[in-house]
Amino acid sequence: MRVNEYQELAMTTLNKELSKKDVLINSVMGLCGESGEAIDIVKKWMAQGHELDKEHLAKELGDIAWYLAEAATALDIPLEDILQANIDKLKQRYPEGFETKRSQIRLKGDI
Repeated sequence: MRVNEYQELAMTTLNKELSKKDVLINSVMGLCGESGEAIDIVKKWMAQGHELDKEHLAKELGDIAWYLAEAATALDIPLEDILQANIDKLKQRYPEGFETKRSQIRLKGDI
């Protein structure tokens, strides 16, 4: 499946009664909530002696993907464009792959 196809299919379940502003607000709140659920699974594994529940974590990552697609939709930006821009930024920041020094010292304008 292609990224923009995922965005299109996922957004068939978007609440059509929401305004663009409300869709954006819902998406960023949803990203926070689902990220919290994902970290809770990891916390239980790291600090509470649980087995890592990969299946549950994968489902939460899917929910995160849905909210990311919703945010992109609210901004009228294809999700593929957002992902490509991120890769371009990372290539510029780490042209030879990750380096600790480059992660600590950012160039002007590097966000």
